[in-house]
Amino acid sequence: MKGERVRFHGRIAGIGTTSGVRVVVGRWHTSPLGAFADAMVERPDGHRVLLAPNQDVADFVAATYTFDEVRIEPFAVTGSQTWAVRSTSLSLDLDVGSRTWLGQLLRLVPRPVARAPWWCALTDLVARAVLRGVRTRGDTGDRLEWYGATDHRRLLGAGGTFDGADLCAMADVEGTHFGFSSTPRSPSVTDVVTTIELGGVDIG
Repeated sequence: MKGERVRFHGRIAGIGTTSGVRVVVGRWHTSPLGAFADAMVERPDGHRVLLAPNQDVADFVAATYTFDEVRIEPFAVTGSQTWAVRSTSLSLDLDVGSRTWLGQLLRLVPRPVARAPWWCALTDLVARAVLRGVRTRGDTGDRLEWYGATDHRRLLGAGGTFDGADLCAMADVEGTHFGFSSTPRSPSVTDVVTTIELGGVDIG
């Protein structure tokens, strides 16, 4: 329903690779669209691809971020310490490591505060100064979004393929251009509660 606020609870993993491909994986445990996983992939030439499990997810994500191509295909993420990301286009294994200094700080914030829009608006000022390219508040024109981070862990390693080509070794995330927010430069997994105030786009 337009004008209402909805919440997505999940984790976001972001990596760069020495092949030049950058990948952001969303693993959403609860949301108005149900539990699902998806990925945003940017090739070395800047071509941006959304991998979504169904049309509803594709429409909703594409209303916030910018893509050159949208692919609807079976998409699943399994595992805890090791993520196995599988779709028709993407095969990716992520080795999740220990909590970072940022994660230690985030864990000190009470969860109701961490996910509150007013807190996200406040931390947006800090995120822009400390974490290049990261925003915790955004306005897309037809909706407002707030990203409430509650934990942060480093990624120790990654490997896989995209469109059959080897992604090679893990590297820092450089220059993603999906939209107003990005993932931290160092490969990592962030626990997040995303609050969205709907404007011109309906869910479902």
